[in-house]
Amino acid sequence: MTNYLVTGGAGFIGSHLATRLVNEGHSVRVFDNLSTGALKNLEHIQDQVEFVQGDLRDLKAVEQATKGIDIVFHQAALASVPRSVEHPLDTHEACVTGTIHVLDAARRSDVKRVVYAGSSSAYGNQQEMPKHEGQAPEVLSPYAAAKLAGELYCQAFANSYDLETVRIRYFNVFGPRQDPNSPYSAVIPLFASALLEGRQPVIFGDGIQSRDFTYIDNVVQANILASQADADKVSGNVYNVACGSSLNLIDLLKFICELLEKPYDPDFQPRRTGDVLHSWADISAAQRDLGYEPVVDIKEGLRRTITWYEQYIKSESKTCLGGC
Repeated sequence: MTNYLVTGGAGFIGSHLATRLVNEGHSVRVFDNLSTGALKNLEHIQDQVEFVQGDLRDLKAVEQATKGIDIVFHQAALASVPRSVEHPLDTHEACVTGTIHVLDAARRSDVKRVVYAGSSSAYGNQQEMPKHEGQAPEVLSPYAAAKLAGELYCQAFANSYDLETVRIRYFNVFGPRQDPNSPYSAVIPLFASALLEGRQPVIFGDGIQSRDFTYIDNVVQANILASQADADKVSGNVYNVACGSSLNLIDLLKFICELLEKPYDPDFQPRRTGDVLHSWADISAAQRDLGYEPVVDIKEGLRRTITWYEQYIKSESKTCLGGC
């Protein structure tokens, strides 16, 4: 049996990954400070994981969490461009200092491999599309800079200490359990919750900006593959994880409106600082080296996600009837 640590395992992506690992019969430890994650995301597997509440900025806590671990999935971060613009130091401490702590603790604990959750925000605005791993980064926000710094530390630890690291750059992940209630929430949960609650969905900018939206099951599969791939081929490398297609925000909202049988009536607001205009991934490297293939396309992923949000909003409404 392999022993896994999932940092940020009570969050959106981390909880899905922890669930997959438990379902495969592995030993799973979750490390999370619950600042953005929630124990309710782990309710369905709470008796099958070891939960450790701790902060990445606490090196001793991270060192304790890595003891006896074979593979670390480092998912924890303050994952928001707008939040990073407002609070750059918090983002640096969580994403950069936190990552160094994970890497240093991992090498001292004889962890075999660290799989690092990177971000497509590292690319910024590129003239060449689709975006590929050979392009020079162009960071537009403190979040992008922090996630890229974490990538570079992964590469450095692979080269300096022979710690196996694999970096995977996520492109706009979405799916069930993605929080719609934060001011820093991603666009799909914001669109869905606004429509279901009778509010006007907000589009920042002209809506022509496009994203390579990636359903959560694809990301979980990529993490598993990255943890198992041949070290000689993948250690120290970075891979795009996406669907390899793009959709603009206007068309995205129209499709969600169609699924919910709601009128299309967006509220256009000024473009936000740090937002990338277009994002579309070349996934050929991940296909070649990891054996990665998207298992769920965007339309099927949206159908599954919107169904979940319909149930979630109804559940929240019933809870509030009892007193919010």
